[in-house]
Amino acid sequence: MKLAFDVVVVGGGASGLSAGIEAAAAGARTVVLEKNAQPGGSSRLSVGSINAAGSSLQKRAGIVDTPDEHFADMDHYMGAFASRENLALRRLLVDNAAGTLDWLMSLGLSFHGPTADPPHRHPRMHNVLPNSRAYPYYLGREARRRGVDLRLGARVLRLLRDEDGGVRGVQAMLDGRAVEIEARRGVILAAGDYSNSRELKQRFRPELAAIPGVNPTATGDGHQMAEAFGARLLNGEVIYGPGLRFAEPARPNFVRRLPPSWLLGKLMQLALDHLPVALFRPFVMSFMTASLGPEAALLRAGAVLVNADGKRFADELAQPGLAISQQPGGRAWLVFDDRVARMFSGPPHHVSTAPGVAFAYLPDYRRHRKDLYHCAGELGALARSVGMAPDTLRASIGQHNAALADGAAANRGPVVQAPFHALGPLESRIVITDGGLAVNASHQVLDEEGAVIPRLYAAGAVGQGGALLAGNGHHLCWAVTSGRRAGRFAADESPPQQQDGSFRPSGARSTSPGT
Repeated sequence: MKLAFDVVVVGGGASGLSAGIEAAAAGARTVVLEKNAQPGGSSRLSVGSINAAGSSLQKRAGIVDTPDEHFADMDHYMGAFASRENLALRRLLVDNAAGTLDWLMSLGLSFHGPTADPPHRHPRMHNVLPNSRAYPYYLGREARRRGVDLRLGARVLRLLRDEDGGVRGVQAMLDGRAVEIEARRGVILAAGDYSNSRELKQRFRPELAAIPGVNPTATGDGHQMAEAFGARLLNGEVIYGPGLRFAEPARPNFVRRLPPSWLLGKLMQLALDHLPVALFRPFVMSFMTASLGPEAALLRAGAVLVNADGKRFADELAQPGLAISQQPGGRAWLVFDDRVARMFSGPPHHVSTAPGVAFAYLPDYRRHRKDLYHCAGELGALARSVGMAPDTLRASIGQHNAALADGAAANRGPVVQAPFHALGPLESRIVITDGGLAVNASHQVLDEEGAVIPRLYAAGAVGQGGALLAGNGHHLCWAVTSGRRAGRFAADESPPQQQDGSFRPSGARSTSPGT
């Protein structure tokens, strides 16, 4: 059995859906192949923010900001890998970010902001409403409106080689059968990162190989297929993590299960823009969909990490993520006294960064994540509430306090003031990876010699091309921006080979309210 399309997109996350929309808008018969049972990829699990300079929301708020300033501010995040970044792709990102945000809003997505996100010099973080599920919801709806054939449960096995050495299509599993799918104009790889690929992590960062990714299905499929075809992979060792994340609730609450409708998003946007945040904050906190984690400041203030047995197992200030992964069940709990609890009950000390409202404090966890929060008048009772051995927890905290008695770590403080609190379980996770295939400014994939592989494109994490996207709101903005561009270029049977890769986006649609 064989199928034929003009453009084949591998992956149905924000990048792949954006690519499919633009390819179809350009007149190409397009299919998006998503291995999971639902679209969305990592965008569904993300905070959902986009950093953009010169956006319409900034202008409405009277904020003067430019892509040049955004470009310069990204220097603050580069660290040890700064010399290896593809600055041309960073330039492409910041120049297109505001247009990407406007395009998303034209499809029906709502955003709150812009909000401050230091060290960015201007408020340019835009937070999606009501939650990150809005991305697959609205992008999927637009893809269907454009006539994109969206196939779920369709795992792509390999790329097919044409006589000229380029790509002629893919082989995929459809309904339990291996099927060849012809791509007359091109294949776009948009299959996400490799944060949960043990093989690729072992190759680039073996010490992180056993630590799972936030997205369990981010297994680097596109990276590996392209490498097997002769593509070059850049910056494979740039892996963010291990980070600490609170476990997801066993069952989302009612508010979280509401659909990300246009009306709900607009109501939230109006409320956040015009009402005191305190009035609307509890409702917004119920929409948190990201896997939140504790700030390092909580550990520096005196919180102690213990495992499921109640035993302290690591120096909390020495990147404990690796140690957590080696504990029973790969889990740990934060234990702290009332001094720390009071400190993190309001500004300026927050437990986590939360979408839409910027910060989450201890009372937010007490109210909205009762599965994570425990409190008791003495350590033994706290241990029983969590399910730990009381004697072990008492001994661990006692030993910790004794070690602090000489004042060597006075800034942390002992755990002595009742009542005592615990947050957890915590898990160690790889957040995201920045390694991607080498691409030019038209998102065409390059081989080891730097030559274009005919009819092969990459977008999102697969097509990161050496760009380094640390900082809030950059990965998601790149996913949508590069996906749109790759879709348009793939649909054009003779895309530009040069590095400038000028882009002609489809017109924004006029969107009416929908649910």
